[in-house]
Amino acid sequence: MGRARLLRKIASNIESNLCILGASGIEDKLQQGVPEAIESLRTAGIKVWVLTGDKQETAISIGYSSKLLTSKMTQVIVNSNSKESCRKSLEDAIIMSKKLTTMSGTTNETGRTLGSGSTPVALIIDGTSLVYILDSELEERLFELACNCSVVLCCRVAPLQKAGIVSLVKKRTSDMTLAIGDGANDVSMIQMADVGVGISGQEGRQAVMASDFAMGQFRFLVPLLFVHGHWNYQRMGYMILYNFYRNAVFVLVLFWYVLFTCFTLTTAINEWSSVLYSVIYTSVPTIVVGILDKDLSRLTLLKHPQLYGAGHRDECYNKTLFWITMLDTLYQSVVVFFIPLLAYWGSTIDASSIGDLWTLAVVILVNLQLAMDVIQWNWITHAAIWGSIIATFICVIIIDAIPSLVGYWAIFEIAKTRLFWCCLLAIIVTALIPRFVVKVLYQFYAPCDVQIAREAEKFWAQNQSAAGEVEMSPILDHPRR
Repeated sequence: MGRARLLRKIASNIESNLCILGASGIEDKLQQGVPEAIESLRTAGIKVWVLTGDKQETAISIGYSSKLLTSKMTQVIVNSNSKESCRKSLEDAIIMSKKLTTMSGTTNETGRTLGSGSTPVALIIDGTSLVYILDSELEERLFELACNCSVVLCCRVAPLQKAGIVSLVKKRTSDMTLAIGDGANDVSMIQMADVGVGISGQEGRQAVMASDFAMGQFRFLVPLLFVHGHWNYQRMGYMILYNFYRNAVFVLVLFWYVLFTCFTLTTAINEWSSVLYSVIYTSVPTIVVGILDKDLSRLTLLKHPQLYGAGHRDECYNKTLFWITMLDTLYQSVVVFFIPLLAYWGSTIDASSIGDLWTLAVVILVNLQLAMDVIQWNWITHAAIWGSIIATFICVIIIDAIPSLVGYWAIFEIAKTRLFWCCLLAIIVTALIPRFVVKVLYQFYAPCDVQIAREAEKFWAQNQSAAGEVEMSPILDHPRR
């Protein structure tokens, strides 16, 4: 602080008794689409904090032009030159923000109130105040105040202070943080955040080189999050559950056989089929659907930012869905194992023949279940799913046609009988009916936002509200910063 005081003293001595001969101004215009992008981010339930090196007046002006600040917001300004002054300003600001948000606010998972009602609060704090707050006991008070506010605007912030603010949020909440910047002074902030985005522009490529994602303009953040982020979350969430399911159902069938044979260390399913199950029989549909499937169109996702809340609420992957999937897997494995066992009870059929039936039943079952959940069909998806089923039949026939392998000619003998095809049909229908019924009931009586939007895409006229908009759930449960 002594050095800064001396610099100000020298500047005051030098810059005295001067005559202004001229002045220049530099216009730093906002990029195209910045106001709309920020508005979409806030509509999606993402909490936006702006950290800038501009002076307070400029920062507030930019806040209004970018739609970060509105005339309806109550501004809480913290400008202090000492630690005690900072403490008092924070306490007063917390009391005022709580009064404004108590009546209409909601709480996040940290138990703190979020200003999302009719009287939103905007916190404006300068870098000098942050010098006394960061890395001190006042951090907790600042975080409490920030959680009571809809918007946080930090001005005159140094690069290390930007990283410190990101670190403050990461330490005190489980929310994911994303930092976006375009200059060298944003590098530390980008590296500190969970996800760093760099904008390549006139200020060099330092931010781009330090980031996880690079883009040309700020507005491209909207499709990155709302379109590609949503698509990939939906795909990843479903594919995690599906891969657990498709592997577990096959293993459980083998498990029931081991129990039934009193741990004789024999297996009814050919070892080649066991190897090819994850290599040929079921792998291609998983890859194709995991890459190409889209639950909603790009236009719908951009038009309704609220749909981004599916990730906030963990709709595609959570503990409940996982255990429901495992229970369904257990049920299906029981159906696959015991229907053929009861149908052929007392017959002279060998283990290899019934093993081929189990193999075909499991492969058809997991591919049909995937087909039930595919949202966007195309010729590649059709070829992958139905082609995998056909490839399984071909592989089983080839394997059973090799004299040196166990189960020689088994599929040819068992496939001659009507009972084989009846068992195959009974397994598929019995295993999939409960899932189909639950899925239909859920979509009719408890549709999520994504389901509503999908119906709106197909039957737009019947799914419009009175104001001509699709009604979405509020995004307040798990706000992201």
